[in-house]
Amino acid sequence: MTDTRQGGCRCGKVRFEASGQPLLTLACHCTGCQRMTASAFALTDTYPANAFRITEGEVVVGGLHGATRHQFCDYCKSWLYTEPEGMSDLVNVRSTMFDAPDKEPPFVEIFVREGLPWACTGAAHSYDMLPVTDEWPKLVQQFAGRKTAWAKEEFNP
Repeated sequence: MTDTRQGGCRCGKVRFEASGQPLLTLACHCTGCQRMTASAFALTDTYPANAFRITEGEVVVGGLHGATRHQFCDYCKSWLYTEPEGMSDLVNVRSTMFDAPDKEPPFVEIFVREGLPWACTGAAHSYDMLPVTDEWPKLVQQFAGRKTAWAKEEFNP
């Protein structure tokens, strides 16, 4: 059975769902995310694009228009998700827009160099900017295994 998480905008006109587990969770401290959230950082759960769908309502592009597309509710202007430039197979869903947001801290934080000095997330991995391209698959793999308990045989060979 596949886990499906439900979420939506503040006013309820747009609803969405994401199937399975996120590939990664992260906090972005860049000044763009700070301004779009009116907060210290944006929280993201990254899903494969084919695991995410709008179930009700319509979204519109907001924020800065360009190759990276930030999707918002047209009525309440809630920032729901982002389709990152050059990564059409991924969707970055705003973690707090899920009906049941994650209870654990983000696994990765990026653009820490632009962050507010008091904004601490408890992320396992922290980067001043974006990690290099080769680093992302390793982070996804580590995130997937973060709750895997060692089998008794592995722990005591």
